[in-house]
Amino acid sequence: MVMQSHMMQKSKMAYLLLGIFVGWLGVHNFYIGHTSRGLAQLLISVLTIGILAFIPAIWAIIECIMLFTSQYPVDANGVLMRD
Repeated sequence: MVMQSHMMQKSKMAYLLLGIFVGWLGVHNFYIGHTSRGLAQLLISVLTIGILAFIPAIWAIIECIMLFTSQYPVDANGVLMRD
């Protein structure tokens, strides 16, 4: 179920740009409130000194594709994201 609340809607375009440029650090997930995902991506990149940064980068691209193909893209609070 998609919930609408008085919380501020996040931008899908901002999410996409963050995912493309700094997705390997998980910034796009922090942006929409998925802190555990963002932290996992950040730790993989930092703790491996960037050697395995391609893993969260691919992960970020997949998340961006999933969000843009979703009929009801929502953030961590269930708020529908704006175009």
